[in-house]
Amino acid sequence: MKNIIIYLTILLSFCMTSCAQNTTDQDKVKINQTSTSKMELSEQEWKSKLSPEQYYILREKGTEKPFSGEFTLSKDKGTYKCAGCGEALFSDDMKFESHCGWPSFDKEIAGGKIVQTEDNSMGMRRTEITCAKCGGHLGHIFDDGPTETGKRYCVNSGSLSFEPIKNKTKTESVDTITLAGGCFWCIEAIFEDLKGVKSVVSGYSGGKIINPSYKDVCSGNTGHAEVVQIMYDSKTISLEELLEVFFTLHDPTTINRQGADEGTQYRSAIFYHNENQNSIAQKVIKTLNTNKAFDNPIVTEISAFTKFYKAENYHQEYYELNKEQAYCKAVIKPKMDKLHKVFSDKLKKHE
Repeated sequence: MKNIIIYLTILLSFCMTSCAQNTTDQDKVKINQTSTSKMELSEQEWKSKLSPEQYYILREKGTEKPFSGEFTLSKDKGTYKCAGCGEALFSDDMKFESHCGWPSFDKEIAGGKIVQTEDNSMGMRRTEITCAKCGGHLGHIFDDGPTETGKRYCVNSGSLSFEPIKNKTKTESVDTITLAGGCFWCIEAIFEDLKGVKSVVSGYSGGKIINPSYKDVCSGNTGHAEVVQIMYDSKTISLEELLEVFFTLHDPTTINRQGADEGTQYRSAIFYHNENQNSIAQKVIKTLNTNKAFDNPIVTEISAFTKFYKAENYHQEYYELNKEQAYCKAVIKPKMDKLHKVFSDKLKKHE
């Protein structure tokens, strides 16, 4: 009984600080005024404009599952806007990692762009935040932020769109390569730790099916491989260095297989984005085979990149969010340990 009471206490505490809510008009008490011009559409127009998930969050005051949103762990530079009307609400320098499961910001862009209203739903008293321009539900605001503002804007990813900063610094030379080396959970975690790597996104490539789902790809019938699309600063880390890590931390000599994972979706492959990358990949493999780096010949496919399909949100940052899961402990952690041992000079912690 004692354990049950403790569990219920923890559960109640989590619910009180989450974004979830089901507010009625009677519960709302406006507590600040804005000068933002209103955007008014009929519900049918909203349904046509928004995706089902966006409509559920923005118009029906729904809440996405924790750690499922696109922007929960995003560190990209740019502006977060309302997904309903495009109003700029937050910038990347306002964002912080709160570990609550939703994107968190310590302040908003000035100008009365967000309305705060009292929310007495769910058997508790909270403060809802909505877009002043279109009235879309964003989430809630709490007084437990870690910065000088003391605020934590707890926002649903589905209520936001993102506009990245387009101008690259002159000291950067950003390139993209797409690699397949078995389960993308493994290789995503590996490349995210390397200095010079700007972003790593898990997805599917190399097949003929448009917009495949994870279930489709797992059937082995789509022709797609599980891949990671890597954006990197070639002035900080070269493609040769990336491929050195790639060939060290997966088995490039097994056809359509990595350990217990078997099927064409788990094949070893390099999808090059230009002829220079093709030339480098060919040269690296030839050198490894000549030097008999492996007991068996390398069977890694080298193909021209055609199309990348981003995997479902729950596949992104999988290792970071599921380190205690059995697969992560048994399969991914040994690879990460090897990465930190063999390539310690290439890790971001040394930057």
